[in-house]
Amino acid sequence: MSTAIIEDTLAPTVENILQQKTLKWIFCGGKGGVGKTTTSCSLAVQLSQVRESVLLISTDPAHNLSDAFGQKFGKEATKVNGFDNLSAMEIDPTSSIQEMIEQSDAQQGGGGAMSSMMQDLAFAIPGVDEAMGFAEIMKHVKSMEYSVIIFDTAPTGHTLRFLSFPSVLEKALAKFSTLGRSFGPMLNQMTSMMGGGQGNQEDMFAKLESMRAVINEVNTQFKDPDKTTFVCVCIAEFLSLYETERLIQELTQYEIDTHVIVCNQLLFPKKGSNCEHCSVRKAMQNKYLGEMMELYAEDFHIVRCPLLTEEVRGVDRIKNFSKFLVEPYQPPSE
Repeated sequence: MSTAIIEDTLAPTVENILQQKTLKWIFCGGKGGVGKTTTSCSLAVQLSQVRESVLLISTDPAHNLSDAFGQKFGKEATKVNGFDNLSAMEIDPTSSIQEMIEQSDAQQGGGGAMSSMMQDLAFAIPGVDEAMGFAEIMKHVKSMEYSVIIFDTAPTGHTLRFLSFPSVLEKALAKFSTLGRSFGPMLNQMTSMMGGGQGNQEDMFAKLESMRAVINEVNTQFKDPDKTTFVCVCIAEFLSLYETERLIQELTQYEIDTHVIVCNQLLFPKKGSNCEHCSVRKAMQNKYLGEMMELYAEDFHIVRCPLLTEEVRGVDRIKNFSKFLVEPYQPPSE
């Protein structure tokens, strides 16, 4: 890799994110196993030093935040041990919708026939169940007073679906409202025959409309580079680089800002090392890192983080690792 390429690149740190005080939503995503959770936890630690309050949310059903910090997190925001202004929570978008349905049934005194019919109508639209789960999450999160919220997302495919939810839900709700207006009188009659109150249908439409308002607002914020950015996480291997390129293209299509790539698990063999495996892996990584620099160096801050000899687990190790996001790693031998 030539010195000229390096000199023309943007700073290999996340300082630009730390300095951008208007940011409200930060997503960390990439292929499975590239260190997304380590990166999002480290970024949250760094942000906690410059922002009033930080919330870290895992939307990955695998939920690794508890393992990373060595502390149990659930559906409620909980302070991370050792921090006054950093909280974390783990939620599953696909299960949120079921909870919402159960609550709705309970509020309507268990008159499930009507709500079941409405659910079948609503969920006939592909992806709408996950999208509505997403809407419930965003409604919950929006009511919280945090300076910045970081999403530790599921692997790439799920992340892209997650980011497309606002537009999926917007279309679905518009279609559902039209269906409701067309079939409203018939549904009211059927509700009465089944012993349900006529208010049930109106309650459901009111709920859907309020969701649509939240989604519209969130969608607008996600497309505002002053409020939202996406941190792409990868490793220096072909499949990961390919996935990163696909992710960046999709983010551009969704009009979501992205200008930071974190490349994890880089090898820095000691000077004079005779490890053949290390030198072969290092040569491969250099090849893909070189390609990454050629593709993205002009428009992206490419942060390079080392592969350590120990797992990055526990608050202290995460704090130490987080420094690589702001201070480029220097191998001890150099």
